[in-house]
Amino acid sequence: MNKRRLLCIVAKTRRAVLKHLSGKTVVLVLSVLIGVFGAAAAIIIKNLLHFTTKVLGNAFPVADINYLYLIFPPIGIFLTVMFVRRVVKDDISHGVSIVLKSICKNDGMLRFHNVYSSMAASAITVGFGGSVGLEAPIVLTGSAIGSNMARFFRLNTRQTTLLLACGSTAAMAAIFKAPIAAMVFTFEVLMLDLTGSAILPLLLSAATGTVMSILFLGRDVMFAINSTQAFNVGNIPFYIFLGLLTGLISVYFLRTSRWIEKQMRKIERPYLKAFVGSALLCTLIFIFPAFYGEGYTFINDLINGNWTGTFNNSPLFGAVKADYLLILAVVGIILLKVFATTFTTAAGGIGGVFAPTLFIGAFAGFLVAHVSNVVFNIPLPYVNFILAGMAGVMTGVMQAPLTAIFLIAESSTGYTLLIPLMITAACSFLCVNPFEKYSVYTRPLAEKDNLKTHNKDKYALRKLPWQQTIDTNILTVPIHSTLRTYTETIARCKRNLFVVTDANNYFSGLLVMDDHRDKIFMQELYDSLHVEDLMIEPDEFIYEDDTAATVLEKFKRTGNFNMPVITRDRKYVGFVSKAKFLSEYQTFIADNSED
Repeated sequence: MNKRRLLCIVAKTRRAVLKHLSGKTVVLVLSVLIGVFGAAAAIIIKNLLHFTTKVLGNAFPVADINYLYLIFPPIGIFLTVMFVRRVVKDDISHGVSIVLKSICKNDGMLRFHNVYSSMAASAITVGFGGSVGLEAPIVLTGSAIGSNMARFFRLNTRQTTLLLACGSTAAMAAIFKAPIAAMVFTFEVLMLDLTGSAILPLLLSAATGTVMSILFLGRDVMFAINSTQAFNVGNIPFYIFLGLLTGLISVYFLRTSRWIEKQMRKIERPYLKAFVGSALLCTLIFIFPAFYGEGYTFINDLINGNWTGTFNNSPLFGAVKADYLLILAVVGIILLKVFATTFTTAAGGIGGVFAPTLFIGAFAGFLVAHVSNVVFNIPLPYVNFILAGMAGVMTGVMQAPLTAIFLIAESSTGYTLLIPLMITAACSFLCVNPFEKYSVYTRPLAEKDNLKTHNKDKYALRKLPWQQTIDTNILTVPIHSTLRTYTETIARCKRNLFVVTDANNYFSGLLVMDDHRDKIFMQELYDSLHVEDLMIEPDEFIYEDDTAATVLEKFKRTGNFNMPVITRDRKYVGFVSKAKFLSEYQTFIADNSED
């Protein structure tokens, strides 16, 4: 009875809201609420991570080499695997890709468990030392909040997608205190249309998320900068070089991670996979403790000049005091971080690549500045290049230069280093583009032809269900029929087009009445003339498994207004009208665009 009463109250509340508020007003109100809940999710997950890290950190002894690095990460991965397999029972890896898939295939609908599942699983993985970030799970959590809120109020597809985007925007704005970057991420990575109807709800969500973060997490930005140097025009060549270097590192990251995942997929037993992946991971963490957890602490150490702190508790600690060995160790960190990250996720851990890309970028920027300063005696500002390197690798891996630029600017020094960030990000993007067409998020969808892009025409031609436009009402005439049978068929139909088929309904030809109108009235031919003497072979067929792009190309090439549809073995299916096809095409584009 209590449950029934609760459901009744919920239903009445929903009806009252929808009755007294217009659709746009509902979206605006919900965008603020989603901003609150999305930011709350980000705050909770950050505190969960802080709590887990603090509890486990108390167990770490003060020693030159810490053997707990061999214990904690596997525990976290096994706990995560058990949680996902026994509680969630769904795939929650690659959070941003899940959000993109929901937008492209499921009208923006995400399951309710996504509100909490990825948040809990990633906190376990990262808290125990998994070498991934929390940002992608947080984006998925915020998106799920927006999606399920829209489902509760029974909003349409466009409104659902918009509120999903509001949730991801709020969560990302809260975790980085970067509202502009969060909005740009929505347009650049989630590929939401940049329209007037989308701007205001996203602004409200981003602002709400940022304010919530300030209230509960304080005003401190993620990357604590003690001092920076003003942009020096003379350093532009070095920023260009850094951009190209981070671009190549990004290509290496993308291809290496795919190769590792492919190898790990060969292990079919999940717990064996968890064991192998976690064993390889903790070996890397033992050598490079900076791989433990998100890595933001080590980025801040690097920014503030504590370079050797990166190797505390590492067997390499004594060796890196020499400059050339430090350079080699940093190169090792850059090259091996992708292994640590991919081993974490492939083994069953939950997390994203936001933090790893920033981590690798920071060390790439440090490497360029350190080599220039120490080896070539050309003074370059460490902090500037560390920040620019972060923007470069994030741009290359995510193929989102604007997101990278604004994220680094907002979460560090503000916009004083905007020009170096722009140069590095642009060069990285140009370097990656010839080698990698898709980002780390979009490639899985693109491989299955499920990727929705800003090019609505191209997307429509890939996804348009044109088979719905097939007309099956055109009459067929058996191939051995006489002219008499043909004229009797004409009398029952108002069309001047007929299909000739054999006994098994395989396509034989077309009868176009205008081509033989004179013979129709020659009664002396009714029993001697057969339809196979009158039929013609079409200049082009449409096959039932053709894409919409192929169908459109055939209409353009032939100039026909109607074309027969057959199977690959010539079995007759129906006819497609060019006018009906184009009408369906335009409707599809309109339905998948924002007002």
